[in-house]
Amino acid sequence: MAERGVLGLFSDVESAANAGTALREAGIEFEVLSGSPYPEGAFSEHTPPHRLYVFPFLGALCGFSVAILLTAGTQLAYPLVTGGKPVLSIPPMAIITYEGTMLGAILFTVLGVVFESRLPRPIVGLYDKRITEGWIGLLVVGEEGLLGPAERILRQHGAVEVKRG
Repeated sequence: MAERGVLGLFSDVESAANAGTALREAGIEFEVLSGSPYPEGAFSEHTPPHRLYVFPFLGALCGFSVAILLTAGTQLAYPLVTGGKPVLSIPPMAIITYEGTMLGAILFTVLGVVFESRLPRPIVGLYDKRITEGWIGLLVVGEEGLLGPAERILRQHGAVEVKRG
């Protein structure tokens, strides 16, 4: 069964916050659409936990591994024994390993930000142009049985317009 949605449009913040609180008390999950930044939780919305901190660690681990393989592999493939010193020289390997670790951490952090921001978003669901003009939209996505009570709550708390899609 395909999920459908209800979008409630609010012209003021207080009505939107009251509607968000009522939706939350009714156990209905919703998403806040706004062109202006508001603090997390200002509309009683659920803030999912993020995993952004994992990406730099994975990137650093990958970068470290690639740098060790690259430097050790190069020194073992072209051994230059000078003065009886060991083939694997730690100081040059440390520099390349440090650079590889940092590069991996930075690249994976950028990828993590894109992933956690849910970008790119090729299919945009319900939306209204007035949201970019400062209005606030509360979007409820779910099955048909959930949308009726959500629409009623949005109208009760001063939604200027409620769209279904």
